[in-house]
Amino acid sequence: MQVFFSWLGGLPQLVQIPVVIAAFLVVVGAVVFLIEIAPRPGRVYSLVRLGIAIGVPVGVLALLGLDAGVAWVYLLGAGLGGGLFWLDARSTRGRGRLMQLALFVSPALLLLVVGLVYPTIRTLVAAFMDKTGAKFVGLDNIKWVFSAGGSGGLTSLVNTMIWVIVAPVAATAIGLVYALWVDRSKAEKFLKVLIFMPMAISLVGASIIWKFFYDLRQGDQIGLLNQVVVWFGGTPVNWLQHYPMNMILLILILVWSQTGFAMVILSAAIKGVPGELVEAGQIDGASSVQRFTHIIIPVIRPTIVVVWVTISITSLKVYDIIAVTTAGQNSTSVLGYEMVKQFSLLPPQSGHSAALALLIFILVIPFIAYNARSLNRRTS
Repeated sequence: MQVFFSWLGGLPQLVQIPVVIAAFLVVVGAVVFLIEIAPRPGRVYSLVRLGIAIGVPVGVLALLGLDAGVAWVYLLGAGLGGGLFWLDARSTRGRGRLMQLALFVSPALLLLVVGLVYPTIRTLVAAFMDKTGAKFVGLDNIKWVFSAGGSGGLTSLVNTMIWVIVAPVAATAIGLVYALWVDRSKAEKFLKVLIFMPMAISLVGASIIWKFFYDLRQGDQIGLLNQVVVWFGGTPVNWLQHYPMNMILLILILVWSQTGFAMVILSAAIKGVPGELVEAGQIDGASSVQRFTHIIIPVIRPTIVVVWVTISITSLKVYDIIAVTTAGQNSTSVLGYEMVKQFSLLPPQSGHSAALALLIFILVIPFIAYNARSLNRRTS
């Protein structure tokens, strides 16, 4: 791979473009071949699949620049590919399918254990240890979170609760009203793209944009909100310095980002409402508001709940907005930001950080359990 890019860098710029496009088409063609052609029955295709199973691991090792002198690694890769091919062929007979499932699921299970289960256990243990991780302190770290004297613990918890209450309700409500209005508009596609665009921006990017919007400058204002205040003869305000106004303005960033998601999901749900029900309500003399509240809302209630739960989980984990805008100052810290902050102190307060992480995990569990229960009800 390094040789290819070195060779590509030596070509004229106008030649690099068609070469990159050609390389991309080759990769796409190879993927299409593996998906559409190679799985066909027949001895020839079986030999082709065997060659691919052995050649791909060896090729990947070569692209990684592995020294050709380490032959045993190439042999191991080829053997692994050949073994997977044999297992795939064996899966159609006897216990082969069970062996195949076990082998192909095992890497995912291993990654799950290493990346999720083990860190969860380590965090759970660290929540009851001191900052060095060597001394058991019991519930001291949990008490710090709920202590009014804790530096940010109780404040971040209260602020997180405000986020979870306000942001999901506002984003879901605005998305629902917008979805209903857009579905009746002739410019439906354009209006949906317009409201969905913030979803394409990361929360870091959205926070930077809104931070400029709230910006305070002495003299020429670059913050649009303060410029409007100046136009009306007012005095510029440091919006992110005054609590609770700063909390409301920061929550607005998340609402702006998540409303498009709510609108798309709820719009699809509204389109799925049987037209016969709406027509029956109209014949019975129900107004548009009554049809919306007594027919459409009850039908799409499960979808509304799913959207609300999803945005609630996002609110519980919010970190980017606080880190970019206020860095937790002026009473704006939340659990996610405070967790990272405590671990970044010198010396790191790993016990406090783990306790905050444990609290976030506990708060997220009811939302996940409700989502899983709703999914089981739909599939049963």
